[in-house]
Parts: sequence; structure tokens; C-alpha cells
Amino acid sequence: MTQPEWYSLALAERGVKEAPGPANNPVVQAYYSDAGHPETIHDSVPWCAAFVGAMLARAGLPTSGSLTARSYLKWGRNLERPRQGCVVVLKRGNSSWQGHVAFFVREEGRALVCLGGNQSDRVSFATYPKARVLGYRWPVSASGSSSAA
Repeated sequence: MTQPEWYSLALAERGVKEAPGPANNPVVQAYYSDAGHPETIHDSVPWCAAFVGAMLARAGLPTSGSLTARSYLKWGRNLERPRQGCVVVLKRGNSSWQGHVAFFVREEGRALVCLGGNQSDRVSFATYPKARVLGYRWPVSASGSSSAA
């Protein structure tokens, strides 16, 4: 099975990072623009949802239209179990509105490995406890939308 186009695009972005200090990385700025928010110009603004949105948009798919991570809970269709490349929405702390969004890579015991933006201020792989998962989502218009992993 081939990997989804948006996931391949995300993999190619590994290593992109925020610029130090008051500078801004134009690659990160492009994520905001591609996700539909060209008014956001500083790479110090949380950009996990901009990264996910940019990869989906570059693959010709709709985005959530928002720069909030939890907006992806209402996007696409629900998956009961994760599959490579699906959008994973995670909670952050005890907040009812904050979160993180990234692409699922694989499971490792009671944790998930995700590929996302703004993970230690860069596009990288990071591990999160499964207990933080709020949902797994798949584009409605993409093939392979079954809930099987």
C-alpha cells in the first residue's frame, strides 16, 4: 500500500525549524499561507495546525480552515484506529481548547510516534502517550477511508 500524498509531503519537510530570535523562517511562513492564513507571518505563533493544513492543501485536500489543533476533530471522518498518515488530534494538559495535531507514523506500546510541525520548534518525529489522543481523522475525499488500521 502506498502512503498518502499529504504524508509524503510532510516527510519531505523533516528538519524545517523556526528561525532563532525575532527572525522568521520563510518555509514556516509558507505553511500559514498554504493553510489559508497568509496574515500570520511570525514563526513563533504555534504552527502545528498550519503545518497539517499546508500538507493537506498541497495534496489538494480541504483543511479545517483554522489554526487551532482541535479544529481537526470536526474535519474529515473519524477512524476507530490509526493508520499511517492519518491526522491525530491530541490534548494538551487539562485545557479544554488547547491541543496538538500531527500525522500518525506508528504505535510503540502505549505511545504513538507522530510527524508534525512545531514539535520542539521543528518538523520532526515525536512520541506521545496514547492517553492524550482525542481523535484520529482521515480526509473524506481520500481513498482508503475505512477504519481499519
